[in-house]
Amino acid sequence: MNLLLTSAGIKNPSIHAALVNLLGKPISQATALCIPTAGYGHPHTKPSNAWRFISGHEPRCPMIELGWKSMGVLELTALPSIGKERWVPWVQEADVLLVNGGDALYLAHWMRESGLAELLPSLHETVWVGLSAGSMVMTPRIGDDFVGWKAPSGTDETLGMVDFSIFPHLDHPDLPENTMADAERWAAGLSGPAYAIDDETAIKVQGGVVELISEGHWKLFRP
Repeated sequence: MNLLLTSAGIKNPSIHAALVNLLGKPISQATALCIPTAGYGHPHTKPSNAWRFISGHEPRCPMIELGWKSMGVLELTALPSIGKERWVPWVQEADVLLVNGGDALYLAHWMRESGLAELLPSLHETVWVGLSAGSMVMTPRIGDDFVGWKAPSGTDETLGMVDFSIFPHLDHPDLPENTMADAERWAAGLSGPAYAIDDETAIKVQGGVVELISEGHWKLFRP
């Protein structure tokens, strides 16, 4: 699986070009599924947030409104009740999975419970585009600062499909707790490498190669 791990979606031409490169085709020829699940686990989100994401009415975090050939909604909490024989082909046929932000631990839980996490390694050509928590879920740990919903394991562990952690929304004007000093303190509590990225930055992972795509600023913290 190829990854485009963003802080706030396809925010600028550089991130847009990276997405097209991963797809290997124009966005207008690519089929997409969007996953809103993470939003339901975050204490500050409302049903209107899910609607704005799904409907493409969230210009601050462009994802759905990019002109896809087709768009479907994959709600992970529903999948255990309908059977893998129905939903697995939907995922296998999609070119890209667009994954909303919210609570990364809640998202990781439902990715495991639904069976999607188990399926991902077999999706060699599929592109995963994460937004905030949708990106953090692919990391080994999110750090105590980002723990909201409590996982049954009691830990901050996520899926570990990459070997680094992510601190999103660096220096965001609406998030005074997301300064570089905050990110450095957060990273000190982790045991592996970690990136702090602003909303104009994304991390592209293709064939195991990590590339920072940025028109903003970021920093790598090493343990």
